[in-house]
Amino acid sequence: MSQGPAGHVTRSFIRPEPETAGGCTESASEGSSRGVLRKFLRTADGVTIDAAYEPAQNTSDTSGTSDTSAGSGAAEPGTGLVIVVAHGFTGDLERPHVRRAARAFARYAAVVTFSFRGHGASGGRSTVGDREVLDLAAAVEWARELGHTRVATVGFSMGGSVVLRHAALHAKSDQEHEGRTGAHSDAVVSVSAPARWYYRGTAPMRRLHWLVTRPVGRAVGRYGLRTRIYHREWDPVPSSPVESVPLIAPTPLLIVHGDRDGYFPVDHPRMLAAASGDHADLWLEPGMGHAENAADDALLSRIGEWAAAHAG
Repeated sequence: MSQGPAGHVTRSFIRPEPETAGGCTESASEGSSRGVLRKFLRTADGVTIDAAYEPAQNTSDTSGTSDTSAGSGAAEPGTGLVIVVAHGFTGDLERPHVRRAARAFARYAAVVTFSFRGHGASGGRSTVGDREVLDLAAAVEWARELGHTRVATVGFSMGGSVVLRHAALHAKSDQEHEGRTGAHSDAVVSVSAPARWYYRGTAPMRRLHWLVTRPVGRAVGRYGLRTRIYHREWDPVPSSPVESVPLIAPTPLLIVHGDRDGYFPVDHPRMLAAASGDHADLWLEPGMGHAENAADDALLSRIGEWAAAHAG
């Protein structure tokens, strides 16, 4: 264990598998034997968001969520912890790497997965981290409507920036008037997130900016990556992740980043940790690449354990 400039920094010596491509989709109905509940949510700005709820895998975990027997049909929402998963850009709730994360987290809590706007079966177009905070808020509110009293948000890459901005906008101090239907988080995990906007310091990020800003790039996104991208620039520019982090305390915050991330080098998580004023835990993972694809089962399990321990 070593200490960085801010936050509580832990270096894991578990070597994750190399980063892999997103690949084909996998049906979310795989969990139907445990009683997956599927629903289209509506955001504050009227976009429909495809979401799924899965109960925890057993009755003895910390979530307090009841398990359902094989083939039982509908889910049995619980009253304890639920983990809401925010995927990365060009992902959706049916992608294999998102399903794998959901399965890992279900050992510790019930799980809500959803597809951001412009992704999968959700409506609208992707704003690449701006209006997506409304999508996450709708998913968190749904989790609380199902009866869960504790919500941890876990985001990857673009989703990692969204969980930070969402937590800042729905500070824990607001929960008294939000109540059980509120959008606030009780713990936040950001994996492989950028610290600042418009970063072009790596080749993958230069390709991503081409994809988002050029008409031909957006066509590639739509037809090649099944991601519909909004064609206008941000106006106004939303608060950046590093600007959002100081507003998250006292909500527990974990920042996870690989030291071989091809998109965002390690100065990004260190900036985020420094902005937290020693409030955040920072895990720098040796050998890890970028986001869901690079997070192996051992790391996902450790994230699930952290969420269960810190969500109150």
